[in-house]
Parts: sequence; C-alpha cells; structure tokens
Amino acid sequence: MRIKSLDLLRQEAAQSGENTLKRSLGAFNLVAIGIGVIIGAGLFSLTGIAAANHAGPAVTLSFIIAAVGCAFSALCYAEFAAMVPVSGSAYTYAYATLGELFAWIIGWDLVLEYSVGAATVAISWSQYLNRFLGYYGLHLPPQLMLSPFETATAADGAVVSGFVNLPAVLIVVAITAIIIRGTSGSALFNAIVVALKVLVVLVFIALGWQYIDPANYQPYIPANTGTFGEFGWSGVLRGAGVVFFVFIGFDIVATMAQEAKRPQRDMPIGILGSLIVCTILFVLFGYVMTGMASYTEFKNSAAPVAIAIDKTPYRWLGQLIIGAILIGYTSVILVDLLGQSRVFFSMSRDGLLPRSFSDVHPRFRTPWKSNLLLCVFIGLFAGFVPINVVGEMTSIGTLLAFVMVCLGVLILRRKQPDAPRSFRTPWVPVVPILGILTCLVMMVSLPGETWLRLIVWLALGLVIYFAYGRKKSKLGQM
Repeated sequence: MRIKSLDLLRQEAAQSGENTLKRSLGAFNLVAIGIGVIIGAGLFSLTGIAAANHAGPAVTLSFIIAAVGCAFSALCYAEFAAMVPVSGSAYTYAYATLGELFAWIIGWDLVLEYSVGAATVAISWSQYLNRFLGYYGLHLPPQLMLSPFETATAADGAVVSGFVNLPAVLIVVAITAIIIRGTSGSALFNAIVVALKVLVVLVFIALGWQYIDPANYQPYIPANTGTFGEFGWSGVLRGAGVVFFVFIGFDIVATMAQEAKRPQRDMPIGILGSLIVCTILFVLFGYVMTGMASYTEFKNSAAPVAIAIDKTPYRWLGQLIIGAILIGYTSVILVDLLGQSRVFFSMSRDGLLPRSFSDVHPRFRTPWKSNLLLCVFIGLFAGFVPINVVGEMTSIGTLLAFVMVCLGVLILRRKQPDAPRSFRTPWVPVVPILGILTCLVMMVSLPGETWLRLIVWLALGLVIYFAYGRKKSKLGQM
C-alpha cells in the first residue's frame, strides 16, 4: 500500500537526460491524439444501432448524455495530468493516491486494454482494406488475409485455409516504426490522419444536410414499447450506454504527459478539447444520418451510413466512408501502441517490470524496446489468431481506470488540499462521485465473459507482481 509522493513524481517529471522522453507535444498535438482514438469505425456503426434499437432520432440526445458522463472522468483526468505531468496516466495517479498494489492492477489492466484492442483493430483494418481494394477490382489472396484457424470460400467455390493475416501484421509493424522514430513524427502522422478523418465526417454532414427529410424526425423520441430501453426516455438512456464507448479514448492523452511541452496548460486542453470536438461532430453526424433516412431502416444493419448515403446521388461517398474507417483504424492503432508503451515505460521505471522496458533510444528518445516487444506480441495476435478469439476490444479496463482516477481526486483533495493545482476539477466531490457512479453502471451492464476475462488477467498480473514487482520496486527499496 506504499504511496509515491507528489514531490517524487514531480522530480521525475523534471528530470532530463538521455533516458528521459522528449517533450515535443503541444496542445494541438494532444487534442489530435485524443480525436484520433475517439473517432473510430464505431461512429459509423454504433450510431445506427443506438438509433434503430433504442433512441430513434433522439440518438443526438444520447450522444450528449454520454459526453456528459465522460466529462466527469475527463475533468478528474485533467486535474491529475496537470498536477503530475508523468507518463502512465491512471497507473501513475493510482500510485500517488491508492498505493502500489492498486497502481499495478490498473497498469496491468491497461496492458490488456491497449494490446488486445490494437490487435483487434489491426484485424478489422485488414478486412476493410480488402473491401476497399475490391472497389478497384483488386483482391488479396485469402490465404494472406486470414489466420491459420480460419477458412474462406474462393471465387471458384473451393474452401481455402488461411496462413497469416499479412496486412494486419504489416500495419502493426509500420505504425511501430513510426512511433520508434519519435513522438513528434508520430504526432505529425496522427495529425494528418485525424485531419483526413474529420474531413470525411464533415463532408458527410455537409452533403447529407441537403437531403434531410423533416418527416424522419417525427416523433423525435419514439414512444416506449413497454420494455425498458426500447425507445422513450429509457431508450435515450440505453442509447447513451451504447454510444458511450465511442467516446472512450481521451484517457490515452494522459499517458503522453511526460512528452507535453507545457503539461500544466496543455494536458487539460488535450483531454477536454478532444472530448468537446468529438461531441460536436457526433451530435451533428447523428442528426444528419437520422434525418436522411428513417431510424427504422437501420434495423439489423451493419452499415447504417450506407443506407443514408443511398438517399443521395453521391455513390462515391460510400467508398469515402470505407476509406475513413481505414484511416480511423490506423490512428486508433497508433494511439493504442503509443499509450501502451508509455504505461510499460512508467511501470518499468518504477521497478515493477524489467528495466529494459524503460530504456530510451539514444537518438529518437522513445522507449523503443517496449515498442519492439509490443510489435511482436500484438503482431502475432493480429496475424495468427482469429478475431473472435482475440475478442472485441472491451471497455471494462478503461472504465475501471476511470473509477480509480475519480476516486484518486477525492482522496488527494482530502489528504493534500493545498497542493498546487494548475487545473482544478469543479464541484468536488459531486463531479468525481458522479464519474464513479456513471462508470460503475456501465461496468455492470457489460457481459459476464468480459468480467471473467478481466478477473483471469488480473489474477495473472497479481502473480507477476508478488513474484517480481513487489521485490524489485524502487519505492520499496528507498
């Protein structure tokens, strides 16, 4: 239960030298990183699901409610990130408030979140790439698009087995190479990708606005069917639970605190700015999509945006959306790998993981050994494991981290009320408590197998901690 003091954390943040990360990120870069991971393919699918099954045209209200729920946690993250500008995000904040064991649990939890998430997104990226190339008559051999445990039916009717999902492996390798070359280069690449992705969303909003049929908004909140969550206000709330997971990602901004040029000012801007920008885009996107087509048409559709696009003469817009999904997945993989390596870096620097994970490249000033290890680990999963085994990237790990951060703000405000805070979470304790309750409700709503997966992973992590980390902890040796 030993706690790392704020003074010690600030000393680490102020260190300079060959084995420290380079401070190269400004407020714009941090906002772009947040947007890069928040705007993913989920926007193009979950919006239709929430509208068709739960909220109808009032999915726009669902987006606003979900954003408010995220804002409780984001405000708490902003306070910590400005106070303790050290990489590691929720892991570091837990170390400063709840103790080493809780910090390990959160850090190990984030390892699962980012690693499995990156592998899953890489596999999906490969599938969308094949679909995109199909527009131009190009098709990659199925043997190089599937894992050895998957089969596909060829054009001649023959059933072929996969060998390796090569595009998934290559995208992980390519993104890793960009990350190792330097955070500023990664940030530039991410900024370009984010700009293209946002442009596609804006093009859809601008062109689709002309084809809005006001009749599709009647009724704006469809009458409840008699079942909780199926339309009515309960449906709007259930819809908020569905689209809540589209917003998750702003927390990864906090992992980059040690590479921010002016963290006390820029970290709150990066965390809150990315959330505000995405909320505005999502509300407009949902409004236009449900105005172009009736929400009932999105029922059982995996591509609701395509249904809306069919209401326009712009058939090329469908290709553009697939391109946006590819771009979106690319930036999600990049930010996942960035965040994962920074958590590894912090845990290694504290002695809880082998020292090699905190070695910094002498030229690029990045944790290159962590990047290479993650490249191999995630690349193997992406290339050789079916997507249904890897599992969808769940949000239970992130929600658990949110709870810990909100709890940490409450504890630190009580224990050290006079500690310098360049950004203060407003309305404490109301905001942190609402953040905790919101996240707990979301966690309870997740399926049982997700909880089982988390428990097994954390049990493995505790074995590693008590066998290695507890004995090697630098804080324990002071």
